[in-house]
Amino acid sequence: MSPVFPMLTVLSMFYYMCLRRRARTATRGEMNSRRAIESNTRALPINVEIVQYAKEVLDFSSHYGSENSMSYTMWNLAGIPNVYPSSGDFTQTAVFRTYGTWWDRCPSARLPFKRTPPTFWSQDYVELAFEEPVYPTAVHILETYHPGAIVRILACSANPYSQNPPAEVRWEILWSEAPTKVNGPQARQFTPCIKQINFPTNLIRLEVNSSLLDYYTELDAVVLHGVKERPVLSLKTSMIDMNDIDEDEDEEKYGCGMDTLTKQFSTVTLREWPTNGYFDKLPYELIQLILSHLTVPDLCRLAQTCKLLYQHCCDPLQYIHLSLQPYWARINDTSLEYLQPRCTLIQWLNLSWTGNRGAISVSGFSRFLKVCGSELVRLELSCGHFLNETCLEVITEMCPNLQELNLSSCDKIPPQAFNHIAKVGGLKRLILYRTKVEQTALLSILNFCSELQHLSLGSCVMIEDYDLIASMMGAKCKKLRSLDLWRCKNITESGIAELASGCQLLEELDLGWCPTLQSSTGCFTNLARKLPNLQKLFLTANRSVCDTDIEELAANCTHLRQLDILGTRMVSPASLRKLLESCKDLSLLDVSFCSQIDNRVVLELNANFPNVFIKKSFTQ
Repeated sequence: MSPVFPMLTVLSMFYYMCLRRRARTATRGEMNSRRAIESNTRALPINVEIVQYAKEVLDFSSHYGSENSMSYTMWNLAGIPNVYPSSGDFTQTAVFRTYGTWWDRCPSARLPFKRTPPTFWSQDYVELAFEEPVYPTAVHILETYHPGAIVRILACSANPYSQNPPAEVRWEILWSEAPTKVNGPQARQFTPCIKQINFPTNLIRLEVNSSLLDYYTELDAVVLHGVKERPVLSLKTSMIDMNDIDEDEDEEKYGCGMDTLTKQFSTVTLREWPTNGYFDKLPYELIQLILSHLTVPDLCRLAQTCKLLYQHCCDPLQYIHLSLQPYWARINDTSLEYLQPRCTLIQWLNLSWTGNRGAISVSGFSRFLKVCGSELVRLELSCGHFLNETCLEVITEMCPNLQELNLSSCDKIPPQAFNHIAKVGGLKRLILYRTKVEQTALLSILNFCSELQHLSLGSCVMIEDYDLIASMMGAKCKKLRSLDLWRCKNITESGIAELASGCQLLEELDLGWCPTLQSSTGCFTNLARKLPNLQKLFLTANRSVCDTDIEELAANCTHLRQLDILGTRMVSPASLRKLLESCKDLSLLDVSFCSQIDNRVVLELNANFPNVFIKKSFTQ
């Protein structure tokens, strides 16, 4: 027999193994058996590609717009494009709350968690539902202003329109890449090369990082291309994806060992070694210091090597600060249960984005805090839609040392539940952005939490009288350093006067999109005179800000670093020059849509004050 035939036989067997690998993956991904490979002579079925726009926006972490409007909100991502292919700043697009690094340079900035994986860049997200579940072949994102923020695209196995929720919810990363700087703010269609997955999806999640952008990114629409039948590898295909050969490659890469949080830590069988090599000669503290640089999944893997390192990897001192946000897709009740013995000394805990779609139950969260909450100082729970009144009650009872609580975008918590927060008298930071907190509960919190230094009430639409709230702050919260009142609809000069008189340590104040404030009442002049420590002041979209206000800021707030006066028609170039000459630390000045400040003036100011980022937005 010719030696060619054995070689062909080997190649055929190898190819057959690859096809079997794909078939096994299909069954694991809720595929049915009728897609098995039958013969190399049978024609493959023709799959018609389905093209669909997002039907609905299911969830998001933040947006620039109001809860009661469509302008600049994430809800604009549903349906066909409103703006594309035009470029510029348009209210009909979806815009996140922040951009650049300015929010990391203000008094309210929070310290980052250590051990965050270097490949986790996400700052915000939005989840989109589509009509038909498909196997994705392409995802087109229509970016109309300052593109380049998308860093990750994921697909979910759960059908949001199904009456029967699945027992297991899987998320697969279709594409991921570090933030990149895009030259120019012009519109583009972003179509990254996506990974094939083994289940149909009609739930797509976009994650963004806007830190490299010069202004807010604006998204217009998302287009999902896909087929109803799972694409089968054709025998004529010249390339084989070698990743398919390794059964566990995806779990190791994307599961990032979160399954190991529930398996490897609990039932590891370690080999017996006579010695531990040079590790036996190292001080315990030095080994601990070395391991403190590892991520949580790396600790899970290292724990399997020997008993000595297992002991180090399970030491509660390794879990003083723990962020599970990067692993949000894999965290569930079982993960928390196996982490409990290692988190008895935990002080900082980040569970933001975790637990949704039933992954974490109220009972599972409560059990964890009852064991691990006594030393907690900082608790991040942003976008935790599993949270309810019971959870807040457990937090206030089990975390007596809590100083920082982030409930940003936890919009499923009922209004009455926020009364429990008043029991945590030592709170120094409270973030209630986009929550349903009501006036009575907030007044109680302000009355009993007099140590507050940082408070965010942005987009809290259920508060009826912000003047009363401001008065309580002025009377009780003398240590307040930063206050976010973004889009509060009813604060007046009376509330501002009470606030400025009582909270004279304020360094950061966001009054963006507060339409009831009028410069003619002297409210901004009063702020400038009473708050000399101001470093950040946002008066976004207040048309009444005038030269007098700017000159008062220049005279009294010489430490000012960030000023946003977007949309005013009353500020002249002359007053801006006075401000720039007086405020030597100023680094951000947003004069977008200021009618008296044209591009020529901006170029002149940039030339004379090169250390200041002067932003002038536009619409084409």
